Amino acid sequence: MLSLLNATESTFSIFLVTGIPGLEAMYAWLSIPFSAMFLLTLTGNISIILVIWAERSLHVPMYLFLAMLAASDLGLSISTFPTMLRIFWLDAREMSFPSCFSQMFFIHTFQDFESAVILAMAFDRVVAISKPLHYASILTSGVILKIGLAILIRTFAVQVPLPILLKRLHFCHSNVLSHSYCLHPDIIKLSCSSNKINSIFGLFVVLSTMGLDFLLILLSYFLILKTVLSIASHKGRLKALNTCISHLCAVVLFFTPMICLSMLHRFGPKFPSHVYVLMANMHFLIPPVMNPIVYVVKTKQIRDRIIRIFNKKGLEESCHIN
Repeated sequence: MLSLLNATESTFSIFLVTGIPGLEAMYAWLSIPFSAMFLLTLTGNISIILVIWAERSLHVPMYLFLAMLAASDLGLSISTFPTMLRIFWLDAREMSFPSCFSQMFFIHTFQDFESAVILAMAFDRVVAISKPLHYASILTSGVILKIGLAILIRTFAVQVPLPILLKRLHFCHSNVLSHSYCLHPDIIKLSCSSNKINSIFGLFVVLSTMGLDFLLILLSYFLILKTVLSIASHKGRLKALNTCISHLCAVVLFFTPMICLSMLHRFGPKFPSHVYVLMANMHFLIPPVMNPIVYVVKTKQIRDRIIRIFNKKGLEESCHIN
């Protein structure tokens, strides 16, 4: 793939990523919370994956999907945070074409993967609430494996063509990207050759993945609400809805910034450029940080397992000192 990317003929040989416009003087201070967020993201998501991997009692659909979500969050954060921190720490903005196209591929791949996993988790909640007695027979290990493979195949099928199609573009007007990392819409805007094919295919990818996923998630919650409202007891309804709170938080964290940014670009008033950059950063950076926190707080099994691990380490250290 990289050999194809190197074939791109352009006036420029590098792209320049952008930090947060207007806040350049604060980069040293901004690096502190962003570094803390990156460390928290790595710690939280790796902990969730390891706990689910080690605890056999958690090898059930809900937690297997959660491990997939943590893996996508981990990949998304590794694809985005280091570039931002390079800008804050070193003012290093240059990215070669192959590096930029590769980063774009991984960001959009993990973005689509996360969207599909959130949809799979919505399906899990529908089955758990609508057909609790048949839950184990419907969502078997084989079905989970097939869902995981389907997510991978769909993601790669739509994402692999994006960097390949970029090789036909010629960049000569400008090489300054408007975000802190390489995104497909941002790159094709800099092309001085026809980008119609890239634009149409990019729109198709967004609508057929995240757009479709969002509509199916809404349908899932319509079915969930329909089932919940048919439950006779008030306590039963609250108990059923409570199992969806963590997933609803994941939906809101992932889709809200993306929808707001899209609406602002198309219908909203003109805001300073740093508003759009911060909104995009919320979409890519906040879910990987917040999802582990939400699921650890709301999921007793994972929370207890993590507490048990830390308590065990504390006891071992105290015994060693004594």
